[in-house]
Amino acid sequence: MPIKLSGEFEVRKTPDEVYEFLTDPAKFAPLLPDFESITVEDASHFVVRVKLGVSHIKGTAAVKMELAQAERPSRAQYKGQGAIAGGHFSLVAAFDLLAAVGGTKVNWQGEAQIFGRLISLAGGLVEPLAKKNIKKLIDALQGALT
Repeated sequence: MPIKLSGEFEVRKTPDEVYEFLTDPAKFAPLLPDFESITVEDASHFVVRVKLGVSHIKGTAAVKMELAQAERPSRAQYKGQGAIAGGHFSLVAAFDLLAAVGGTKVNWQGEAQIFGRLISLAGGLVEPLAKKNIKKLIDALQGALT
């Protein structure tokens, strides 16, 4: 079951400052909803632990993340995968940065694929929860970059 989301926002930082923030997992990862911890492996790989819960299925997921594209100061793309009881998932999140009057326009896109029993058990609850958590993340990003 694919879930795709996208949007844009503007901040009063330069594209280079926004890029620096987005490509630093120690700054970016704690903004994730239900963040627990991060373990940085190297410059482009890290594992983030987050609490996940849909309906009666709850747990902690260790999400293996990779900074797959890093084009300073215009693009950052992450790819990740993880598992939770009853399923596993993969995700891609990309940020395209454009200089704007007084700051930077951030175009973002995200896609998550969820597999396994989790989908049949949680059904229609997954997409609304994903949208809610993405909104929290984007709001947190805008706040951190202000």
